[in-house]
Amino acid sequence: MDKLHLIIGNKNYSSWSLRPWLAMTIAGLDFDETLILLDTPDTKRQIAEHSKAGRVPILRHGTVTIWETLAILEYLAETFPEKNLWPADKAARAVARAVSNEMHAGFLSFRNACPMNLRRPPKPIVLSDEVRADIARLEDIWRDCRRAYGQGGKFLFGSFCIADAMFAPVVTRLETYAIAVSADTRAYMDTLLATPAFQKWKSAALKETWILPHDEVD
Repeated sequence: MDKLHLIIGNKNYSSWSLRPWLAMTIAGLDFDETLILLDTPDTKRQIAEHSKAGRVPILRHGTVTIWETLAILEYLAETFPEKNLWPADKAARAVARAVSNEMHAGFLSFRNACPMNLRRPPKPIVLSDEVRADIARLEDIWRDCRRAYGQGGKFLFGSFCIADAMFAPVVTRLETYAIAVSADTRAYMDTLLATPAFQKWKSAALKETWILPHDEVD
């Protein structure tokens, strides 16, 4: 089988790149990695060598190219079913897909107000009512998933799955902006942040020297 090749952006900033990278790493998939610096004069040309969509992440697998995060994760789940990237239970799998899509399309107020920036020293900022509403919804999702499906482990559906990968960047935002959360939310955050895969990503991010304008990349 052809080797997987994941094209990503800066690890400090690129939340969309973190999602498939984390899932692939935790799943133990063997893949090559190419990092393209964002917001440089050559960024668009480099990305265009892999995809006409003009954004990262991009997954290449032989003659197949996938350029959208959830599509990448779905492709991996179908190609490597033994990795159990979705919950085995039908109902749990449906809910995991629902919350993953909600994450993909929503929480814009929170994401815009609190960009992912792993190098930023944790400190709070003033949060709008819209941002607080996004955070409350995140906590509700995580609590509901854990209560209904999380008995088999410490992740949302027990074992790590795509839903956890989708929420990983907002977990880092709660940490970076020192946002007060409930005890059960904090426990889930600690579980995800303590994974060797995330620690490996963060270690690389902290070594990066590139600073993007206003540190505002999602």
